[in-house]
This record gives sequence, structure tokens and C-alpha cells, in this order.
Amino acid sequence: MDDVKKPASSKLKISDDVIITVARLAALDVKGVAGLAGEVNKISKLKNNGPIKVSLMGDVAAIDMNIKVKFGEKATAVAQEVQSVVKENVQNMTGVAVARVNVSVSGAVFE
Repeated sequence: MDDVKKPASSKLKISDDVIITVARLAALDVKGVAGLAGEVNKISKLKNNGPIKVSLMGDVAAIDMNIKVKFGEKATAVAQEVQSVVKENVQNMTGVAVARVNVSVSGAVFE
């Protein structure tokens, strides 16, 4: 009677909506970001045409986002800060590895 019990295998799936929400909040928290270039809502997530797009390749995510920068801020510095903050927050909060964060600056906002 060598009945060996195999442990049950389980899998955790993080929704794209969760990754988009974490990325959105992280980006908006960066100094110099005026907002996202478009609205994030259920329709934009379903059609994948909002300001944040997530592509999952296995267990690794690639994030594309469009932001607006406040007038007077250096767009390249703000975009680089958004890249690092979004990558760090998504990885820490979801456990999903992030291969890249592509940030496009779609405009400047005059306040």
C-alpha cells in the first residue's frame, strides 16, 4: 500500500483590470503627471483602447500607457519616473512580473 497523495495544484490569476487599476493609481501619484490621456472605464478595458493596455505573456506583463504632463515639467523625467513607479507597484501589489512599461506623453496640461 504505497498510496502517495499528490498535493492539489492551484493557480492564481490576476485580472487585467487589477493591473490597470494599480498602474493608473501609481502613475497619477507621480509628481508632474496631470492625468491619463483618456478615460479608464469598463468599455475601454474590454475594447483595449483606453490609456492603459496590458499584455500578458505567460506570467509576465507588458504595460503601455498614455499620460499628460503638467506644463513646466520635463516630459522625459516624468515618463521615466512613471515607468519605474508603475513597474515597482504592479510587481509588489500583484506579484506579476513586469517586463516593460512603455509610456507615451500625449500632451501638456496648462493649469
